[in-house]
Amino acid sequence: MKCPFCQHDDTQVLDTRVSEEGDAIRRRRRCTKCDKRFTTYERIELVMPAVVKKNGSRTEYSAEKLRGSLSLALRKRPVAAPAVDAAVSSIKEKLLTSGLREVDTGYIGELVMQELQCLDTVAYIRFASVYKNFEDLAEFQNAIAEVGEESKPRKTE
Repeated sequence: MKCPFCQHDDTQVLDTRVSEEGDAIRRRRRCTKCDKRFTTYERIELVMPAVVKKNGSRTEYSAEKLRGSLSLALRKRPVAAPAVDAAVSSIKEKLLTSGLREVDTGYIGELVMQELQCLDTVAYIRFASVYKNFEDLAEFQNAIAEVGEESKPRKTE
């Protein structure tokens, strides 16, 4: 940490405290050259990856757009709002922990489908039909068969 007064590189930490909200660390420092004291704050900076659309344009991640997509798929389905909130949080956490600077909409779509498959199979099929652009009845039947296979208990021998 450089001293803001003399720009010297060597400073000594005299005191460290966590803020009352718990979202920052306050440090009292002393410059070893000019002996002046100053305070620094450390805060977490979480940066969501940029979203790359199919046409190549980039946009900021929007939790509201994500919630809207989930709500549309879950329309008239018996899924509680806290479950939707948890799904949005889970997707956000996966995006943050991915370490990626950019993610394409396909990756987000796959995360949404994973969450919907856990929440409600009908909503999953609704979303998948639009997301995967189903064009005939056979594609619907394949998706339904996939969901049926995954929900069956597996035999252990």
